[in-house]
Amino acid sequence: MNLSSSLRQRSADARPIGIGLIGAGKFGTMFLAQVQKTPGLRLVGIADILPEKIQGALDKVHWTDDIPLKTSEVELLVKTAGVEVVVEATGDPIAGAKHALACFEAKRHLVMVNVECDALVGPILARRAQKAGVIYSLAYGDQPALICELVDWAETCGFEVVCAGKGTKYLPSYHFSTPDSVWQHYGLDAEQVKAGDFNPRMFNSFIDGTKSAIEMAAVANATGLKPPSAGLGFPPCGIDDISAKLIPDKAGGILEFPGTVEVVSSLRRDETPVVNDLRWGIYVTFSASGDYSRRCFKEYGLKTDLTGEFASLYRPFHLIGMELGISVASVALRGEPTGIPKSFLADVVAIAKRDLHAGDILDGEGGYTIYGQLTSAELAISEGALPIGLASGLRLTQRVHQGSIVRWTNVEAPDTSLALELRHEMEKSFLGGYI
Repeated sequence: MNLSSSLRQRSADARPIGIGLIGAGKFGTMFLAQVQKTPGLRLVGIADILPEKIQGALDKVHWTDDIPLKTSEVELLVKTAGVEVVVEATGDPIAGAKHALACFEAKRHLVMVNVECDALVGPILARRAQKAGVIYSLAYGDQPALICELVDWAETCGFEVVCAGKGTKYLPSYHFSTPDSVWQHYGLDAEQVKAGDFNPRMFNSFIDGTKSAIEMAAVANATGLKPPSAGLGFPPCGIDDISAKLIPDKAGGILEFPGTVEVVSSLRRDETPVVNDLRWGIYVTFSASGDYSRRCFKEYGLKTDLTGEFASLYRPFHLIGMELGISVASVALRGEPTGIPKSFLADVVAIAKRDLHAGDILDGEGGYTIYGQLTSAELAISEGALPIGLASGLRLTQRVHQGSIVRWTNVEAPDTSLALELRHEMEKSFLGGYI
């Protein structure tokens, strides 16, 4: 409640929070649009593997302030004097892990926009950050951190959280979408795509369900909510039905058990739109603590199920990078993350989009060969499943049928990387979910 006044004080004291931004893509650009409008924040530098993207991002937001450093070298940025908080916004889980360790070594706080990296190795990175005496945080404005905030709100109020999640556009056939077919699902023509400078792989990850799985893994590991046994169901559901639908099946809803995550679809299975959908939003369902609480739910107009026991709170939109300053301020001023993985309960495994054959090369998130499915970490490890975050560039050694899990035994051994080492460390540390 006091972040803005604290930022203004930092500005008045000529001690703005120094920020280093890694990644000049869409999320980073949206963040830049607000940084120069926010007293108490100062951009020290930007790093991107393609330096020309940096100036392009600055031009898009009509940047006028001086920036001491523009570079392709992340370690140079991280070590630059005056950098207090680093924002990792590359979307590359392998690079993200390397960048995170560089931040911890340099004693920089880290806001991890890169949810792909968080889903892959976030819990072990959080532990590494704690040992280094710095903060690792999910990114406010992105749906996982906003969902964590709703869960925290409900639990702090003394409510039992029944389910939490987000909305998206989903049909079962979307799992097999490719970068070539993705735009038809969005209703965009070639001219619109070109004008918008859209990344087909990124957008395909959203439509084929991979991004939803990744984001719900991040939420589960940060909140202690468990993934559904069969993965995300993507039930069609509008805002008026959340309180009656996203509750346990024993209470008339669709959930296998309370205390889970789920993503709701803005489309029914017959492709007709859901009324008052939550495609861009987030939600939490929770239960009353007794008869008096149920009466209060009714008195204050909460949407509930027929019994009045279960209610919901939702937010219809999120502003992605434009809200990221809240994470930066919370980390630097309060010493608090806006969401942090505390457990390894959920994982995202690679599923074949088509029949794959020996010699085929997996192309990772948003590509032509695989999509990501949410599962429990325990099941993923016991099945020897290949995490989606490590499933790029690997050669298959045997056939994998469409819809089947791709396992480590199905691929050639990957090259050693920090991300792979961290992943092995995290799996070895896995004891009942909490590490």
